[in-house]
Amino acid sequence: MPPSQCPVAALDPAGADVHGEADRLRAHGAAALVTLPGDVPAWVVTDHGELRGLLADPRVSKDPRQHWPAWINGEVPGDWPLISWVGVDNMFTAFGAEHTRLRGLVSKAFTPRRVEALRPRIEQITAELLDELATESGEVDLRAAFTYPLPIAVITDLFGVPAELRGTLRHIVDEVFRTSATPEETAATAAQMGRFLADLIESKRRNPGDDLTSGLLAARDDEENRLSERELADTLILMIGAGHETTVNLLGQAVVALTTHPHQRAALNAGDLSWDDVVEETLRWQPALANVPLRFATTEIKLADGTVIAEGDAILASYAAANRDPGHYDEPDVFDAGRGARDHLAFGFGPHFCLGAALARLEAHIALPALFARFPELELAVSAGELESSESFISNGPQRLPVRLTA
Repeated sequence: MPPSQCPVAALDPAGADVHGEADRLRAHGAAALVTLPGDVPAWVVTDHGELRGLLADPRVSKDPRQHWPAWINGEVPGDWPLISWVGVDNMFTAFGAEHTRLRGLVSKAFTPRRVEALRPRIEQITAELLDELATESGEVDLRAAFTYPLPIAVITDLFGVPAELRGTLRHIVDEVFRTSATPEETAATAAQMGRFLADLIESKRRNPGDDLTSGLLAARDDEENRLSERELADTLILMIGAGHETTVNLLGQAVVALTTHPHQRAALNAGDLSWDDVVEETLRWQPALANVPLRFATTEIKLADGTVIAEGDAILASYAAANRDPGHYDEPDVFDAGRGARDHLAFGFGPHFCLGAALARLEAHIALPALFARFPELELAVSAGELESSESFISNGPQRLPVRLTA
């Protein structure tokens, strides 16, 4: 079924002004119909309460194979820039019992006990990176030297990615999140991803270890029909990619927040604010993922303001917009670590709540205090307005993070 209204705007593929764009869309109501790259129509939900409700609504699916007519009818090309977000076969795009089955295979690796067991390794990686930073002088790209390598080291350790494949993985993850990619670039990334996953799976079959890839392989090989080869590959790239990128952006945005809000940084140093306050407000103010594609209405859904999302319409969850909803938060554009907002939607809500949320928070609670303790005079080397964001309307973080470690 076609979208029930005409689109009001085309979403910027490069995500150059995520929050300004959200403000403009908010003027059209709780949800606004836009076109995504490839002229694909979708509803962007900007209202906090409505988005929270839809994320938990059983009438909303993530499975295009069942509930998106454009996909079912073959109208979405294989080189669509968002194909790796929608065309995969894992828990991210599963619905109902299938989602429960696939999530259950991975969730045991992210129990509180298993996540806490990663603390010593995260502390070790953090210390090693800070030691390397201490040898630098002048301007340093903190993203390249700290906020990027820390999460990628943690997630590749967790999944047992061999050292020789880690460089390829970095490139793939960066390209998957670059929503301004051309169809040709999208196809090339998909081909590279296929080769990477085949190499990883073959490596772990030859040399299984105490890692999540080996655990998923055991489910695939020992329990018939538990996990298909496609589900295995797509689950791996989902967990590795999303588990890395979200933490990179959380760390980077927290550094930006503290270096541009000296009074709150002083309150943190004085003990009047906690690191938990800083981390949670960063997640609200600049969620690591600005928009997450896609969901689909399994039946007609009417929002409180009268907006009607028709059966089969696509829905884009805008965490960035909902987290700055002026109807829900006072002065939503202001970073205020003392506001105590714990109901943000940075990690989603409902059945698809991010499995890696606890790990991302743990990494932030270890890395950020260590960074600012080691370099108490850390400051941006450029103004906040000069920071260039990722070329993505999904990933929300700076491309580079130039800093001076000492004033």
